[in-house]
Amino acid sequence: MSEQIVQVATRAREAAAVLALATRASKDAALEAMAGALLDGSDEILAANAEDVAAAEQAGTPAHLIDRLRLDSGRVASMAQGLRDVAGLPDPVGEVLRGSTLANGLELRQVRVPFGVVGIIYEARPNVTADAAGLCLKSGNAVLLRGSSSALRSNTAVVGLLRESLAASGLPADCVQLAPGEGHDAVKELMRARGLVDVLIPRGGAGLIRSVVEESTVPVIETGVGNCHVYVDAAAELDMALAIVMNSKTQRTSVCNAAESLLVHASVADEFLPTVVQALQAAGVTIHGDAAFCAYEGVVPATDEDWDTEYLGLEISAAVVPDLDAAVAHIRRHSSGHTEAIVTGSQAAARRFTAEVDSAAVMVNASTRFTDGGEFGFGAEIGISTQKLHARGPMGLPEMTSTKYVVTGDGHVR
Repeated sequence: MSEQIVQVATRAREAAAVLALATRASKDAALEAMAGALLDGSDEILAANAEDVAAAEQAGTPAHLIDRLRLDSGRVASMAQGLRDVAGLPDPVGEVLRGSTLANGLELRQVRVPFGVVGIIYEARPNVTADAAGLCLKSGNAVLLRGSSSALRSNTAVVGLLRESLAASGLPADCVQLAPGEGHDAVKELMRARGLVDVLIPRGGAGLIRSVVEESTVPVIETGVGNCHVYVDAAAELDMALAIVMNSKTQRTSVCNAAESLLVHASVADEFLPTVVQALQAAGVTIHGDAAFCAYEGVVPATDEDWDTEYLGLEISAAVVPDLDAAVAHIRRHSSGHTEAIVTGSQAAARRFTAEVDSAAVMVNASTRFTDGGEFGFGAEIGISTQKLHARGPMGLPEMTSTKYVVTGDGHVR
């Protein structure tokens, strides 16, 4: 382990010990100060971001990654508002999850406590820097941030402003730090800091997540890619279905909760396919379809790979299925476990779909785009967990804590 990582992680542990004792009022005041610092330093952030975007464009970075990288005044304002939203949320630290008095008179309580030091490894999106810092601070954790090199200037500007505001608020600046170094070797150093870093959270593409999960010696909370499905059932109201498909696919294509696959029940295919194909193509979406969809001009035949692809762009795979069972089977085979949606007027179909589809979020008559910490009322989020241990779905403040048991006696011995 490099000396640089040891130094920053040691400072983070020291900061976490102070932060664990901080009151809600002091943490909320710091979050408000951090939000103000981002707004006051917006010009500095945008200038740094413009350099990152220009370098990414020159390097031939894909458009969806540049969209994630790019900041404007609105996005900076949203970052600041995210911090203020977190300040307005209840403090999870110290919450009693359960408690009882045992038969022997011992008082037992299970309470929420911070992890300690959290490492976040993420790609491209500098807004994650502010979101992660805010959520970790409110949940009592110090954070080591390791963004991609493509966003280094942006992240450096954001973290510099956050650290200044923390110090001015009376909390350790080292509650928020950038992990040192560049390249994959530096990331590996953070992944091997077991004993100094308590948990790692990767946020990015499939390659990044797989690398962290497979190579890290630090415990990992796995966030996942989003091969999200929309299934239009036999009992769907088709105008509603069209609106949900279009919003799920086209409202913002470069995010993990955008729809990547469309399934249509055979009984409504003749009526729905002409409308949805026309609408998707008019929006610039390339459809990778099965034989039924390929009957329409401009639809590209789907390959086996298409059913498993997270496009993150104006593309979608599409198929007609004979029944709900076939839709569920298709989703189970190809889903990444993120978000699936059913459009139906049948309560029985909705109940079966929500019971049988094994994903972190299941929507009934709603867009996949709602799987989001902000939309769920959690404030900013760390990411969308697709695992089944500890946290699943949008990770807000409670998911950024562990628990401990506090046992109080009166001279009890066993």
